[in-house]
Amino acid sequence: MPADKSAFRRLKPVPHTSVVFGDGFWAERTRINREVTIPTQFQRLEEEGFIEVLDVDQPPKPLVRPINEYGLSMQMFFDSDFGKWIEAASYSLATHPDAAIEAKIDFLVEKLDHAQLADGYLNTWFIRRDLDKRWTNLRDWHEMYSMGHLVEGAVAYFQATGKRRFLDVMIRCVDHIASRFGREPGKLRGYDAHEEIELALVKLFRATGERRFLDLARYFVDERGTQDPHFFDEEAKAHPGGKPFNFGTYEYSQSHKPVREQDEVVGHAVRAMYLYSAMADLAAENGDAALKAALDKLWKHLTSRQLYVTGGMGPAVENEGFTRSFDLPNETAYAETCAAVSLVFWAHRMAEIDLDGRYADHMELALHNGALSGVSLAGDRYFYENPLESHGQHRRWLWHYCPCCPTNLARLVASLGGYVASHDDANVAIHLYAASTIDLEVAGRALRLTQQTAYPWDGDIRIQVEAAEPVPATLWLRIPGWCRGATITVNGAPVDVARLTRKGYCGIERDWAAGDEIRLAFAMPVERLRAHPDVGMDADRVALRRGPVIYCVEEADNAAPPQRLRLLPEAATAQFEPELLGGVVTLAVPGTIDQTADWSETLYRPEPTATVAGTITAIPYFAWANREPGAMLVWLRDGR
Repeated sequence: MPADKSAFRRLKPVPHTSVVFGDGFWAERTRINREVTIPTQFQRLEEEGFIEVLDVDQPPKPLVRPINEYGLSMQMFFDSDFGKWIEAASYSLATHPDAAIEAKIDFLVEKLDHAQLADGYLNTWFIRRDLDKRWTNLRDWHEMYSMGHLVEGAVAYFQATGKRRFLDVMIRCVDHIASRFGREPGKLRGYDAHEEIELALVKLFRATGERRFLDLARYFVDERGTQDPHFFDEEAKAHPGGKPFNFGTYEYSQSHKPVREQDEVVGHAVRAMYLYSAMADLAAENGDAALKAALDKLWKHLTSRQLYVTGGMGPAVENEGFTRSFDLPNETAYAETCAAVSLVFWAHRMAEIDLDGRYADHMELALHNGALSGVSLAGDRYFYENPLESHGQHRRWLWHYCPCCPTNLARLVASLGGYVASHDDANVAIHLYAASTIDLEVAGRALRLTQQTAYPWDGDIRIQVEAAEPVPATLWLRIPGWCRGATITVNGAPVDVARLTRKGYCGIERDWAAGDEIRLAFAMPVERLRAHPDVGMDADRVALRRGPVIYCVEEADNAAPPQRLRLLPEAATAQFEPELLGGVVTLAVPGTIDQTADWSETLYRPEPTATVAGTITAIPYFAWANREPGAMLVWLRDGR
């Protein structure tokens, strides 16, 4: 296929090590991630019996995750949790050296290196328990999924420390994979049902410069869904036994048709986001317009039919993923934390291929809401599912039976600096606003941009420029999609925002010099969002948004459970409360409260419910379930 790289901008992210968060929202969240989340996650791995699986020289102990009806154990995937934890810890090490954390990584690397077989194969489950079954069930057993997360961890550790041992281990493992899979005679024309190895291989290519890793990633993406009869059916015939874990559909693993022909998001949400992330990487590296075109269709389908207002996705527990268009139930929403995290991955990649604000808008949405809700404010308890309604039954857990989400969120937060800005030799784009210092080079010239802001609580941002010599560049400033009015000045002179804005980014071209100052002001009123009429469960309801933050109502702040509250049309007021929930902006909204005292034991009656006027207090959705148990609601009844 033709590769027209001129059609792709492909900005490169500023490394997370070159972005330092100042006092503010993300400085606190990243500090807690570093000081609490990452250390306690290793503790959980020990307490839950995960690390024992690495002792391949010892007889296996009884399973801590028994074999289920599908013939698999969650223990098969423990290697992936090691990979994600190492990745998160490595990102943290790169900016905040910690001998104790580094020693824990080296401890795991030693065991993984020792476990690796002479041919490069590395999956501790099969090495220790079922070696003769390796590579016999890619549909269900996720061997390459686990290997992919180990690859990502190895790349991150190498980049943080310069130590090659783990990287070399995983290069040998990838070379083993390449010896077994491909279109050459004698190889399996297969792929893992749970995507992950694909995007990991691109990271390995970028870290080493070795093209064979990129070619292998492209093979796995290109091969998906192309065979008739289907690869998974042929695999099952060759190795019969076991109830399929794919719910009888190829859509579950996005292998129902070739990827360039896919135009609707289907199946398991996290798998889909990992696949689309890899497709975006390959589109950028290879100038693959067909991949980009497919991604554009998939993006449109997701954001117009399948996405929760919080940036969560996947309503169904049965397949951890998508069902039908506009099926977005609230109390039973699955909305796995990993899905929101992986949407951030995909959206970021799309923004770097095509500098379009809609991608960064959704990255910001998922980051501040559907992903961040997955970890407690204290940093040591988690949600796997992120519902939009609760009657008090939802509790955060110390760990999970399948703990993929904690380490996934930890690696995102630890690397968050890498999502703030991108650049090339003539352009700098700021995607996320946060109190921070950004150091980068443009055409060989050093440039420092310092953001001063209370964002996301305030829409005022001041960016100061430091440079030893003038830096000619276009600075692209994202105008958030939620913003109804933006003003920008450079050194006090107003910028014609409307004229200079293209696809959600305002481009200011000049020679940037020391002392230059950009000021941005984004109007940040409280907005009431309404759902598409086909989202029946949200009919006659509204959700509250202020800036990038989605709000919810918790029973702890109100005179009644939120299901008995109704919003009145009068304007809401916003107030920062430094002592509440770590410091958040709350909303006070005029409303009414349904009264129940005169209902007694009556369940139905013709008379309307009596109401009293009151003020409804709303808090950011990400901060719910951090106090006493109680009801919660995102979509509130509209009293207009």
